[in-house]
Amino acid sequence: MFDNPAGSRIHKYTMSRLLLIGAFVLGVIGLQAQELNVNVKVNTQKLQTVDPKVFETLEQTITEFLNSQKWTTDVFETQERINCNFILTIQEELSPTSFKADLAVQSSRPVYDSEYDTPLFNYIDKEVTFFYEQYQPVQYSRNQYNDNLSAVLAYYAFIILGKDYDSFSPMGGEPYFQLAQDILNSVPQSAASANPGWRSVESNRNRYWLIENIMSPRVRPLRQAMYNYHRQGLDLMSQDIETGRAVIAQALEEVGRVNQSYPNSMIVQLFNNEKSSELVEIFKMGSMDQQNEVIRLMSRLDPANASKYREIK
Repeated sequence: MFDNPAGSRIHKYTMSRLLLIGAFVLGVIGLQAQELNVNVKVNTQKLQTVDPKVFETLEQTITEFLNSQKWTTDVFETQERINCNFILTIQEELSPTSFKADLAVQSSRPVYDSEYDTPLFNYIDKEVTFFYEQYQPVQYSRNQYNDNLSAVLAYYAFIILGKDYDSFSPMGGEPYFQLAQDILNSVPQSAASANPGWRSVESNRNRYWLIENIMSPRVRPLRQAMYNYHRQGLDLMSQDIETGRAVIAQALEEVGRVNQSYPNSMIVQLFNNEKSSELVEIFKMGSMDQQNEVIRLMSRLDPANASKYREIK
């Protein structure tokens, strides 16, 4: 699973390396400097009244918005861009230009010296409402709320960036999680009332609670564990599979401690959703003691998938 040879993407994350690249290279790279490589799909199979071409245009508009926007000050080469999927499924036509939808957001990053991409984020937001007229542009302005669609898309772009950066350096995603939180805080009360997902009182599983969990001091050990899991664990496995597996097992212990200090947290549930299948494959070749411990821990963290974890043995 992890020891097939292939190229790898290591982001140029540090400011010192950015300065070495210099302004000349920034100009040469141009459009290649964007960070995201997003595949966008708009599903409309449940709809009958609005012209389907409106949603074809919407799909193109969202694709351009996410892939053409410069989200960071870092330089990404084409092969370093973060692969992700945004799948917008229109559930209801509230009016000819107003819609309710589910948005599935997924991102991954390559494991060093392998052909395997590990999932970093996998979430379905079932509370996306927005207005859209054909050929209407989607625009993002930092610290300014334009409309709900641009706010939701930019919010998840920063969540993806934060998760990716966290996997390459300890707490490396902090600036991007802060920007996601800034978007949440910029939504006017009237817009938050009209567009669900931004307020704590509506649910314990929405955009408010996602960023609250990520930024909570109680969750910081989990974020450190995600660096260890990916950079010190998965990325090491092509060279030293046993040590890499042991680091991942230790990272799971940290996730367990976060679950104890912050019970029923959204972030632990997301971790389970993202990593359950991967963990089964990683520990199938582990020692018996290691297998037993991972099965015990993950069955407690993720009881809905307890039978899946027993497949480790």
